[in-house]
Amino acid sequence: MKASHYERMRRIILISMILVPFIPFFIILSIGYFAFTSSLESSTLATMRRIVSDHRQMIAGFLGERRADLTFIAETHAFEYLRQPDNLHFVFKNLQRQSGAFVDIGIFDESGLHLAYQGPFLLAGKRYDQEEWFKEVMKTGYYISDIFMGFRNAPHFIIAVVRREQDRQWIIRATIDPYTFSDIVRQVRVGKTGEAYIVSAGGLFQTERRSGGGLMRKDPDYLRYGPPHEGIRTYVRADAAGETYVYATTWLKDGKWMLVVRQEKADAFAALRSAGYRIFLIMVVGGCAIIAAAFYMTGWIIRRMKRVDTEKDRLEEQLIRAHRLAELGEMSAGFAHEINNPLQIVRSEQALIEMNLSDLKLPEDGPEMKEIRDSLNQIKLQLNRCAGITQAILKFGRKTDAKAEDVDLRKFLPEVVAMVAKKAEVHGIDLTHRIDGATAPVKGDSGQLQQVMLNLLNNAMDAILAAHGPQGGILKVEAGPWRDDRVEIRVIDNGCGISPENQARIFSPFFTTKPVGQGTGLGLSICYGIIGNMGGVMEIKSKEGDGATAIVRLPASRAARAA
Repeated sequence: MKASHYERMRRIILISMILVPFIPFFIILSIGYFAFTSSLESSTLATMRRIVSDHRQMIAGFLGERRADLTFIAETHAFEYLRQPDNLHFVFKNLQRQSGAFVDIGIFDESGLHLAYQGPFLLAGKRYDQEEWFKEVMKTGYYISDIFMGFRNAPHFIIAVVRREQDRQWIIRATIDPYTFSDIVRQVRVGKTGEAYIVSAGGLFQTERRSGGGLMRKDPDYLRYGPPHEGIRTYVRADAAGETYVYATTWLKDGKWMLVVRQEKADAFAALRSAGYRIFLIMVVGGCAIIAAAFYMTGWIIRRMKRVDTEKDRLEEQLIRAHRLAELGEMSAGFAHEINNPLQIVRSEQALIEMNLSDLKLPEDGPEMKEIRDSLNQIKLQLNRCAGITQAILKFGRKTDAKAEDVDLRKFLPEVVAMVAKKAEVHGIDLTHRIDGATAPVKGDSGQLQQVMLNLLNNAMDAILAAHGPQGGILKVEAGPWRDDRVEIRVIDNGCGISPENQARIFSPFFTTKPVGQGTGLGLSICYGIIGNMGGVMEIKSKEGDGATAIVRLPASRAARAA
């Protein structure tokens, strides 16, 4: 029954000790993980938006500077000056010193005829009036084209500016190296896999893409970028190959180019993945620690419960035994009283026999008379002995209120020693007592003090028997004056002694080192209380295996102190 009870309690405690700390532990880790995830995602996307914004400004600045270079040339040099090859060559060399991105330069009239050219191709004399770029620049005043092939049959893009002089219009146009421009865009680095590139409104690469994609190639992911939008847009999406990227996009050149910055999701959120692993590891380690602690604490609690229940059962047994001993004490007092009456009758009869014997005319020195006298003396001796025993039992078991009186230890202690002398003799214990003649009377209840001394003597004899058996035992009772008008009583034995861990508990109620059924654990605790009520102190000095000394110190009576 108790085993199943303990097992049920073990399960309840174990489950409670696992779930109670684990649930808040899991909730806290989850909240922390999601908060960290949200913060990291926001930080990553904010970084992507900042990079796109900075790069957009850089690209716009690059294109703006190239356009400003051409505008400056057009406004500071006359048409007739620039159409001269030597002059144009000089201007072009200065232009290249400012930026190595310029490939060539040309001058066009308003009809689209290429009048002058400086560069690696033979383009002078060609007509461009039907080209898209020519139409746009004449309409808007300047133009930055997409990358196209043109007459040179090579990828390039141009920047053109119209100059109006009186009744004439002419165009200065420069070609930008697309690979130099592509390197400027590609220099963006975000983690290990981050890349930046430009796509035209028609979905063609305007710069090379590091992960694959040449100039003027169709971007397979173009339709995944969504419709044109204002500002910067960030999102997470899989590309055509199925790889998931974090994207940040913005439109350039009045919505004709799209700048794309992207990074593989695994790379972008590597810190999040690392944090996830660490949190998972913390959860596993913490969970194991909680479970281990729960098993340990559950085992400890169950062991304590078993110990408490065992002590409770033992306490109940000791209480029952103490009650039985109390009843036995009352019964023994009754027995002593009942035995005392027949003893008185026997004593009367013995006295009558002696009186009648004196009337007989038997010679006093005859063998018959001598034998009768010896028998009568023996009867008288044993009657006195039985009477002394019954009187001691009656005195010990008498139910009276504690009465303070002067107790003369010089007479009291020998009487107590005599009560256990026969027991000590039977068990082979050498019992002696030594009372200093200067020992003063003490103030207290003689019956209670008798109870204390008998308990100490009986405990000492039990310890002696446990250590030596029926021979070799020594038990001493000593008394004498002590400082501060006190009297000291010492009960010294050569028994088994008391272990250090038990010595601190010997005065605790129901604590006993004797086997179950042989001690209640109440004796020393009651004696300690009795001596304390009498104004004295009690202590036990002992070494395990080296006997023990019980010391009782009581205040001397007022009369003794006054003397």
